[in-house]
Amino acid sequence: MRPLPIANPPNPWASTEVRYMEGEAPHADLQVFEDHTRQILSKNDSPDVGFTWSVNPYRGCFHACAYCLDGDTPILLGDATTRSLRALKVGDTVYGTALDGKYRRYVRTQVLAHWQTIKPAYRIRLADGTELIASGDHRFLTNRGWKYVTGRTQGRLRRPHLTTGNELLGLGRFASTPMPSNDYRRGYLTGMVRVHGGQHPFRLALVDLEALRRTRAYLEEIDVSLGEEYVVRQATALRKPVFAVRPQAYATVDKIREAVQWPTDPSTEWSRGFLAGIFDAEGSFSCRVLRISSTDPVILEQTMNGLRVWGFDAVLEPPHAGHAASNVRLRGGLRDHLRFFHTVDPAITRKRNIETLAIKNAAALGVTAIEPLGCDIPMYDITTGTGDFIANGVVSHNCYARPGHEYLSFGAGTDFERKIVVKPQAPELLREAFDKPAWKGDMLAFSGVTDCYQPLEASYRLTRGCLEVCAEYKNPVGIITKSPLIERDIDVLARLTEVAHVSVGVSIPFWDPEKARAMEPYVATPQRRMRIVEKLASHGIRVGVSVAPIIPGLGDEEIGDVLKAAKDAGATSAGWVLLRLPGPVAPVFEERLRAALPLRAEKVLRRIRETRGGKLYQSEFHKRGSGEGNYAQMIGALFERTAQRLGLDPVPWSNLKFSDTFQRPVRKGAQLTLF
Repeated sequence: MRPLPIANPPNPWASTEVRYMEGEAPHADLQVFEDHTRQILSKNDSPDVGFTWSVNPYRGCFHACAYCLDGDTPILLGDATTRSLRALKVGDTVYGTALDGKYRRYVRTQVLAHWQTIKPAYRIRLADGTELIASGDHRFLTNRGWKYVTGRTQGRLRRPHLTTGNELLGLGRFASTPMPSNDYRRGYLTGMVRVHGGQHPFRLALVDLEALRRTRAYLEEIDVSLGEEYVVRQATALRKPVFAVRPQAYATVDKIREAVQWPTDPSTEWSRGFLAGIFDAEGSFSCRVLRISSTDPVILEQTMNGLRVWGFDAVLEPPHAGHAASNVRLRGGLRDHLRFFHTVDPAITRKRNIETLAIKNAAALGVTAIEPLGCDIPMYDITTGTGDFIANGVVSHNCYARPGHEYLSFGAGTDFERKIVVKPQAPELLREAFDKPAWKGDMLAFSGVTDCYQPLEASYRLTRGCLEVCAEYKNPVGIITKSPLIERDIDVLARLTEVAHVSVGVSIPFWDPEKARAMEPYVATPQRRMRIVEKLASHGIRVGVSVAPIIPGLGDEEIGDVLKAAKDAGATSAGWVLLRLPGPVAPVFEERLRAALPLRAEKVLRRIRETRGGKLYQSEFHKRGSGEGNYAQMIGALFERTAQRLGLDPVPWSNLKFSDTFQRPVRKGAQLTLF
């Protein structure tokens, strides 16, 4: 059942929440969906998490950011043509990038999701004249890693961001592809027919149906009717099939010859069409070399003239040894090769393949200005298999949906942060669940999916309502959170502590605030979270720390600092979980890591693989939370020895008995039970 959107959602950073935070509140642009299913208890069968039942008032978490671009931004498709971002569809093939050793290379990838939002717009100007319209939260790849369009050096928006002088990576702005005119069509026919259709009787034979069908369509516009394609050479293990067409009437051959006469004064559009036709007929593109071959000096001359007309740098090369044809070679690298494809628009897709080519910056892509436009405009974003795409010539970041959000039919990465699902009847549903005879009073974890004290709780108060129900029924509770908002509910927790087991685990995976801000941009600092421990302990509430997730090569360095501070603050227990990167979470983590900590990224990823059998993740029970190998064992031993020395209890919830306290309240007028 898909959740229903609501209008005018509450501000997640309401004043009641901000007073628990440090720094400025971020821009609160999100959608809220209500889940009206009647189920509130989630059962867990994993032996790794230490609890069986959980309550999830919220799905998704407003702790990250959105990425989006103007809908008119041209995106590089998998056939090296372009299409506006707003016109893309799920399933389209586009170019993204992938790291291959030292180089980032172009690779084809699929569009997995596409969505729209409205956000404040910024214009980014580059030295080569490229202009990009994006939200402040969008990220581009620079020579110093991923950077947001806007950010600050202090406060809650502290993050890597573009400044003038930063160099973006890519090719520079794309050339436009005008619609074909009559002159363009005649130029294309001249380039194609003079090479392939010169024999008598007229027949046009090609391997590529794309060029064959374009030629036939252009001929039909001058009343030359061609028959259906037929095979003139069957496919073999080493050769592709060859297809051909011929006129249905011999008299039409004169019309074809008239259409492909050399013009005395070729227009620029005729030259553009001729370049497309001659490239489809005799051109090639491989190993970063684009050339057009011919033995006809007139064709070679017209090719050179057409390239000059359109501002391309080309050279005429004499025939190689053993060959009769000369070559016109287009110079300038991949940027000019793509400009050629976009400008002249040849038909054959396979000749426009840039896959595996490395990104090498020949363009002047230095940022010269970042200007707020002073208005909110519709913006779009996509999710791709590589986690990025090529937007008007530069490498642009996208985001992934978290696996749990995919089960709610939300497919885009920013859905997890911007589309929050709430169960508005959570306390009432919990009371109904407790009243059922099958419930015996097991411990409830808040929350099994996302932080039950995320910012929207300040307005909805669903977690507080559920805790009040637990206090009424004397049901044991375990809470994991990283939010100071839990301090608001100390009165309920203290009351619940008097009648049932309550334990709170405050998640603190780092002690260095710079690392924490890089990996958890919209969460309170570790020092502020440690004050949660101190305050809960001072009110007699059992509290510990969850050093989770421990990121190998980053967070494991600070285990001792976190545990020592926790003991001093009054914590009685401590636990740890190794970083888990299931499914689409792995690219999200890697991109954020490379953007925020580019100098440490390779070391961290290498350490993660050391703990995961050479992979970024293992899903097997008993390994998911602790990993394997020498480095994982070292982390576990360090944690256990430090916790034992400090007297912090490592006992998990699953080893405790909780059902003794559960009791349904006797309501006035209710029928009493016999036992």
